[in-house]
Amino acid sequence: MRKIFIYLILGIAVNLFASEIAWAKDYHEGIEDARTAVKPVLFVSSSHKCKYCVILDNTTFKDARVIEELNKNFVSIISYSDENDYMPQELWQSGTPAIWFLEPSAEPMFQPIMGAIDAENLLEAISIVKKEFNKGRSR
Repeated sequence: MRKIFIYLILGIAVNLFASEIAWAKDYHEGIEDARTAVKPVLFVSSSHKCKYCVILDNTTFKDARVIEELNKNFVSIISYSDENDYMPQELWQSGTPAIWFLEPSAEPMFQPIMGAIDAENLLEAISIVKKEFNKGRSR
């Protein structure tokens, strides 16, 4: 009975901790984490004042499937322009949100996805990125 209780508590704790995207502390730390873990990067240029950024944060980035995929297979970085977070010049876009998929070297894999994207379409993009990333590693 005691083991069941411990497993139940651990299961609840795992679900609580996995209920949000594990964002890197900042851009530089995230890139270093990606290099160490050899994982692709999801980089988001955002703003708290941007209507579509708020929609993205409150919908797609709260989807359990998106959270699971990103936390398991990517290093995720978000940079808020209204907080003066670091933004690499080569990733700057005039609009937000801008969603980039990067190699661990910080090189873009594709052009950015602009605007709020729903969970289904982001999951499809994630699938494409994972296939491309893994293809490059198996050569």
